[in-house]
Amino acid sequence: MGGKKKLTLKQMERNSEKRDEATKRGGKSTGAPPEKKAPSINQPDLRSDKILGEIKKMKALTPFTVASRFNLRLSIARDMLDELVQKGIIEYVSGSKNLKIYKPHD
Repeated sequence: MGGKKKLTLKQMERNSEKRDEATKRGGKSTGAPPEKKAPSINQPDLRSDKILGEIKKMKALTPFTVASRFNLRLSIARDMLDELVQKGIIEYVSGSKNLKIYKPHD
């Protein structure tokens, strides 16, 4: 097993030249990866027309799809879906202990 082998001087030189050419051409540098935003802890405003419009466009709603669409944590998305069911905006379709599926109310 072991770790990664060390590059020779010639290989390191070629890699740095390739990196320099990529940055000159306006391409992405192979340096640092793009920053990932942490999921939000705050629940979005459920009275917002934008949020409700997005939810009504979706065919099936699960906590994961809502969390990924609005960049939320799964627990916040679950709470949000429960609140929308209580308000009558969406309805529960089916699911189990681990997964619940909802649809927008017609």
